[in-house]
Amino acid sequence: MSLLSRALPALRLYCIGLAVALHQLLRRLRPGGPPAPVSALAPGRCVRPLHPSLLLDPSGLVLQLLDRLRKSGFSSLHCLRFRLFPTQNGNVAIVTGGAKGIGYHTVKHLARLGMHVILVEFLHCDLASMKSIRQFVQQFRAKNCPLHVLVNNAGVMLVPERKTEDGFEEHFGLNYLGHFLLTNLLLETLKQSGTRSRNARVITVSSATHYVGRLHLNDLQSRCSYSPHGAYAQSKLALVLFTYRLQHLMTADGSHVTANVVDPGVVNTELYKNVCWATKVVKWMTAWLFFKTPEEGASTSIYAAVSPELEGVGGIYLYNEQRTKSTDVSYDEELQRRLWTESCKMTRISDVGSRDL
Repeated sequence: MSLLSRALPALRLYCIGLAVALHQLLRRLRPGGPPAPVSALAPGRCVRPLHPSLLLDPSGLVLQLLDRLRKSGFSSLHCLRFRLFPTQNGNVAIVTGGAKGIGYHTVKHLARLGMHVILVEFLHCDLASMKSIRQFVQQFRAKNCPLHVLVNNAGVMLVPERKTEDGFEEHFGLNYLGHFLLTNLLLETLKQSGTRSRNARVITVSSATHYVGRLHLNDLQSRCSYSPHGAYAQSKLALVLFTYRLQHLMTADGSHVTANVVDPGVVNTELYKNVCWATKVVKWMTAWLFFKTPEEGASTSIYAAVSPELEGVGGIYLYNEQRTKSTDVSYDEELQRRLWTESCKMTRISDVGSRDL
C-alpha cells in the first residue's frame, strides 16, 4: 500500500471533521440561534451539509468565525436547547453503548421521559461477537416485553488493524455488522410493538465521515489495503445504506416500524482515544470551542427516538434535528440491496430483502 493511498483516507476524514467543527461553531454563534426545526421546513426541503471545500477560503470562513467570537463572547457556546417531548408511558428502548458518552446522555433523557431503557452493557452484549448478540436477544425475548425504540449507538474509531472473534475487521464488524445483526434479530419484536398510531423506531448513529466513505463490496474487511480512517468511514457509510434499505423493507412489508439515521456532529467523547498524539493535543486545546458536549451530541438521537414530528417518518438522515441530504451514493438502491445481501451472508441470517426483488 503506497504512502499516498494511506494518507488520502486520513486527509478526507480530517477535512470533513474540521468542516463540521467549524459549522458547529458558526451555528452556536448565529444571532438567531440554531436553525429552524424540521416542522418549519418546506416539504421535501433538505439542508445541505457544510462542504469541506469551504475550508479552502480561510480569509472568509475563519475570519467570519473570529469576528463572531469577538462580538458574542463565549458564554453561550455550550448552551443546550432541549425540546419538550411527550412522556413515553413506560415504552421500552434498547440503547447500545449507553454507559458513556452520547449513549449515556441518550439513555438519561429517555429515562427522564418515562421510558424503560435497557443498556446492552448491563444485559451483556458484545457487538463484536455474533454469539454474544444472539445470546442477548434470547435473554431479551425471554422477558416477554415489547420494544418500541432501538438506538444503534455504540462504535469504535481509528482502531489499529485487528479482527473480531468472528474474523471481521473491527470497524466493519462492530460498528456495522453487529448492529445489522442485532436489528434483524429484534425486528419481529419491533414489528409486534409498533402500531399505526405509534410506530416502533430504529435509530442508527452514523457520522459526517460517511460523506468521504468508500464502500468496497469486494473487500469489506479491508484485507487488501487497511487504513483505520478508511475503514471507519466505510462502516459509517454502511450504516446509512443499511438504514435506507431497512426502511424500504419495512414499507414494502407494511410494518409499523421506521428507520432513521442520525449524525451527532463532532463530539468530545472517548472515541478519539486512538488518534495520533498530535491530534490529541489539538483536540485538548480546541475541544471546548469547536466540539459539542456529549449531551449536545445526544440531542438528535433523542429527537429521532421520541419526537411526534417524526411519527411514521422513516428513511431520512438527521443532523442537528434537521432532515439533511446524505452522500449521493447512499441513495443507490442497488448498492443498498447488495450490501444487505452480503451482510446477511456474513451474519448467517435469511435475506428477507430478497423477497421484494
